[in-house]
Amino acid sequence: MTDRVLFVCLGNICRSPLAEGVFRHLAAERGIVVEADSAGTGAWHEGEPPDPRSCEVAARHGIDLDGQRARAVVEADFERFDMILAMDRQNLEDLQRLRPPHARARIARLRDHDPEGPGDVPDPYYGGDQGFERVYRMIHRSCEALLDSLEDGD
Repeated sequence: MTDRVLFVCLGNICRSPLAEGVFRHLAAERGIVVEADSAGTGAWHEGEPPDPRSCEVAARHGIDLDGQRARAVVEADFERFDMILAMDRQNLEDLQRLRPPHARARIARLRDHDPEGPGDVPDPYYGGDQGFERVYRMIHRSCEALLDSLEDGD
């Protein structure tokens, strides 16, 4: 099974790189081959590494975000990826606006897979370390459930 998943937030430095890292890590633990990437709906941080707080929370859980660099969503992403997962409602609306006609990628929010219920992954950028840990837990359980559904062929 190979699935191509793009995780999207606003600037691609906090939530979406963390989701990419968590998803890759969990897939590797299960022996699942996936292609994962992350991007932002804006290009403010183009070329920058993930926020140090995202890197720290990932490292505490054995996940490495080294090598990731922020980038903006491009039109080709809507053909390259099977699924594009937004972190919040605004990201989802922006993706729907950017989506070219007849694009093949399915677009949804990551937490549509959350066993605790759908909703937004809040942006922890202006908060403290506890916000990043909370976001990590949401992303982790959502990615676990997403991988379950991919394994089941959903």
